[in-house]
Amino acid sequence: MKKFLTLLASSLLAVSAFAQGVQALDDDKYRISIGDVSMIVDAGHGAKILSYKLGEVEVLNQGRMPNSFGSTFWTSPQSEWNWPPVAEYDTKPFAAEINGNVLTLTGDKSRFGYSVRKQFATDAKRGAIVITYTIVNESGEVRQVAPWEISRVPNGGVLFFQAKAVEPANNMAGLPFEFSNGGAWYVMDEARENRKINADGKGWLAFCNNGLLFVKKFQDLKTGQAAPAEAEIQAYANPGKTFVEIEEQGAYTTLQPGASVSWTVSWYLVPTELDPVPSKALLKQAKKLEK
Repeated sequence: MKKFLTLLASSLLAVSAFAQGVQALDDDKYRISIGDVSMIVDAGHGAKILSYKLGEVEVLNQGRMPNSFGSTFWTSPQSEWNWPPVAEYDTKPFAAEINGNVLTLTGDKSRFGYSVRKQFATDAKRGAIVITYTIVNESGEVRQVAPWEISRVPNGGVLFFQAKAVEPANNMAGLPFEFSNGGAWYVMDEARENRKINADGKGWLAFCNNGLLFVKKFQDLKTGQAAPAEAEIQAYANPGKTFVEIEEQGAYTTLQPGASVSWTVSWYLVPTELDPVPSKALLKQAKKLEK
């Protein structure tokens, strides 16, 4: 661990020249930076978050297969569109606009009648990158929808949040969560099957591995606010030693024609000397960030 932290410190010095805020790169990509943390977003490919780093140390999965890398956004419930993900939200280009230190990416209307807008900004006081997702109802009909963020991390380390229970989801096997030290913990493992869970959390979730702690803060849903068959927090483990999706959803909302709903997720990424195993100390560090 000491060797890793030394390498991490060296990599932090290497990125100290990054300006805070938004920077346009080549090939429709944009960098959002705050201190030693940087995020790369690809406006030309679904406005996906391709990378999220502390210095040069990456926390998101970098798989080459479709739907195996980065972080994306879908509408919920999934039963409305089933599979594959809707191209206008997931793969088609988004129009980009920079206004000061705010990046706004706007997608086209899908066949389901929604368009999606993503806004990226920095919060220097909290040390967070703040993402606001907006779903616009362009269908001409009264609709119900919930926002849904899906972030893919390597299969290794521990995923955790606060919940009293988890349950299998989408007709898949569940995941071996442990309930201890004040949290619900999934020490990542390997299996041959697709596995997924739903959980009612407390408005945050965290992932720890390789000396990094990644925390996402969002709206804490009340009972009955999630979309049908969905949940505030979800986790999906792909077969083999590949990747795990750490997911959260906002409230299921009724939208009149032309109306929209916005939902904000704050991302934090910090170094940690704690091991990626269930512990009160790790839970405490994550909860301190999410306040």
